[in-house]
Amino acid sequence: MVIDRIARLPTFEDVQAAAARIAGHARRTPLLHGTPLDERTGGRILLKLETLQHTGSFKFRGAYNRLSQLDAAERAAGVVAFSSGNHAQGVAAAARLLGIPATIVMPADAPSVKMRNTLALGAEVVRYDRLRESREEIAARLAGERGAVLVPSFDDPDIIAGQGTVGLEIAGQAAEAGFAIDEVIVCTSGGGLVAGTALAIHALAPAARIWSAEPEGHDDHRRSLASGRRESNAPGTRSICDALLAPQPGELTFEINRRLLAGGLAVTDAEVRAAIAYAARTLKLVVEPGGAVALAAVLAGRIDTRGRTVAVVLSGGNIDDGLLAEILSTSAAE
Repeated sequence: MVIDRIARLPTFEDVQAAAARIAGHARRTPLLHGTPLDERTGGRILLKLETLQHTGSFKFRGAYNRLSQLDAAERAAGVVAFSSGNHAQGVAAAARLLGIPATIVMPADAPSVKMRNTLALGAEVVRYDRLRESREEIAARLAGERGAVLVPSFDDPDIIAGQGTVGLEIAGQAAEAGFAIDEVIVCTSGGGLVAGTALAIHALAPAARIWSAEPEGHDDHRRSLASGRRESNAPGTRSICDALLAPQPGELTFEINRRLLAGGLAVTDAEVRAAIAYAARTLKLVVEPGGAVALAAVLAGRIDTRGRTVAVVLSGGNIDDGLLAEILSTSAAE
């Protein structure tokens, strides 16, 4: 039964069901428009502010959709997840709301704000060395020992469907404002957010093109979409974007994304830093590195925005105070 559930590709109807399930628990985050980005880019830029979601990222959506469907026995046994921080917080927050014990496997070098917030939400944290240990193996062992449910960060139909509610909201909010979307750019790691968003956008705004956005060196989706097969990142490749360091696209997510995405975009860490500084100084928004790559792609001109309506997902805002201060102090004002 578990194998069948994991092998099943989610559909637009699953996204709609997830929206009903998380209603009243997840926030319908704003779709901001009419900012200085329009003049700078020559287009209409719509910013989906998942930085304002519970726990500061979109991850709460998928986590709540997955955990809320557990039966009484599964809830009592608890859940185990692995994450660099945003999925950790999403699972911890959903678990606390539902009264479920949660254990999160996190890298020892995870941003302190993410580690601190996960612990504050009541989860048990098991630290590991991301360069020498496998978080998947540690999490699988813990789940097996405890009889707990393993909650993947992206390659799961209920997680994908929950994240797809971002796309559902983008399409609805754009229509309410009278905008026809031409492009959607989504921050991408394992691909759950962009896959779910693509399911919704393809159904509700089929003329729109959907793009993944990743840091250079971890642009496995960009390369995979170009080659037609799942490509891996070089071992040990690092980036400031701690939330986007999955080794390769997920099996389920890539099966969706290879059919629905127009392609992939990649940006440098320097461009991500510039985007974070621009967001803070000009847009008055706090965005973490992994949550800023889609904005960085727009600011760096990776896609032609002139005369286009472009939805950009700001997927997370959990940045350490020290890093934000360092970026602002070293980035030139624009």
